[in-house]
Amino acid sequence: MYKNILLVGAEMHSMGLDFSDEGRAVTVIFGDGAGAVVLQPTEKDGQGILNTCLHADGTHAEELAMINPGSHGGYHLGTEKYGYPAPETFGGVFVTQKMVDDNLLSPNMTGQLVFKTAVVKFPEVIHEALQKEGLKTEDIDLLVPHQANLRISQFVQRALRLPDEKVMNNIQKYGNTTAASIPIALCEAWEQGRIKEGDLVCLAAFGSGFTWGSALIRW
Repeated sequence: MYKNILLVGAEMHSMGLDFSDEGRAVTVIFGDGAGAVVLQPTEKDGQGILNTCLHADGTHAEELAMINPGSHGGYHLGTEKYGYPAPETFGGVFVTQKMVDDNLLSPNMTGQLVFKTAVVKFPEVIHEALQKEGLKTEDIDLLVPHQANLRISQFVQRALRLPDEKVMNNIQKYGNTTAASIPIALCEAWEQGRIKEGDLVCLAAFGSGFTWGSALIRW
């Protein structure tokens, strides 16, 4: 439909994190960042975005979420679980004293559950994209995963049996910049000469929701 599309992913986590000892499990992982790409159509056969795969499952949405204030969509009104009082004139979605006292205003993450789910969904969605094109993992020239956790990336790399040179990691430099992580990693891979024309590039991500997806690109 469009000739030029500017796609931007940007995050400012530092203004909403808990820098006390209580928040260290989440805060040490995240970083601020921004990345952008320009998308254009191609007339070359077999080049460009070959396919995308997107999935979501809200069963464990609150295990990786910014719940307060108001992100629960009214579901917890009248309960004490996350500090919401009974429904009020304005829906009871504002900050309450309990949220402040119990430190409920920072991102919530159950790390072990997120890890266990991510290391399953990452390979699944990558294989799904490859199968659509009749390709195998060894056909991938570069995997650019969402930079959520280096251990997750290494686990996925082993599961797919990819050598180090075929996986792009930079979380050790910036932390998890969430929506910005793939654009930043993709940009750095290109600048480092790790992507050349004709390469098969796979992007894959897993995040809150839970949501996960992949994109297969012939560069």
